[in-house]
Amino acid sequence: MSDLGSDLESQRREAQPKAAPGVPRSSGLAASDGGIFASEPAGRGGLPMAVWVVAALIVAVVLGALVFAGRRKSAPPPNTLQPPDAYAASLPLSQLAMSESSSISGGKVTYLDGHVRNTGDRTITGATVQVVFQNDEALPPQIDTLPLTLIRMREPYIDTEPVSADPLKPGDDREFRLIFETVPENWNTQMPEVRIIHTTPR
Repeated sequence: MSDLGSDLESQRREAQPKAAPGVPRSSGLAASDGGIFASEPAGRGGLPMAVWVVAALIVAVVLGALVFAGRRKSAPPPNTLQPPDAYAASLPLSQLAMSESSSISGGKVTYLDGHVRNTGDRTITGATVQVVFQNDEALPPQIDTLPLTLIRMREPYIDTEPVSADPLKPGDDREFRLIFETVPENWNTQMPEVRIIHTTPR
């Protein structure tokens, strides 16, 4: 009986695949545990740490840009009165007068002339004005925003130049001219309000 048991054990061992020399034979449990879904060796799975660092930096930059953009002042609507800067009060306007002429194309050009005086203690190299054209229709006025231009000469024709070409020094009293290719159709033809809102001191 013992010989029969020994023969069966020998046949069972011969039926099992032989492992290569130096390689330990795996048990049946180990083969069934891993299968084709065995995990990758350590160090080969998932994204590298550098990828996560770069992604985090990109997110931080985008969030910073959004916060900065939200804090920036948005440009005011074009037809909105803007508050004057600190030096604007030192540039009073006077002797306002309006005139018009025909353009070469057959249209009409409107001029607004006046005087500007620098009563402050700084030289001004630029100024921006707002001109408010009122109407009698209970509608919001039209507001034009444009740079102040000074009259450079009057003969043989009136020519203008930007303030930067001949800056306004303290005590200067200069003539200016504003030119409008069009004016509102519903303008009440009264003298518009002219306000300096921005100055560029030197």
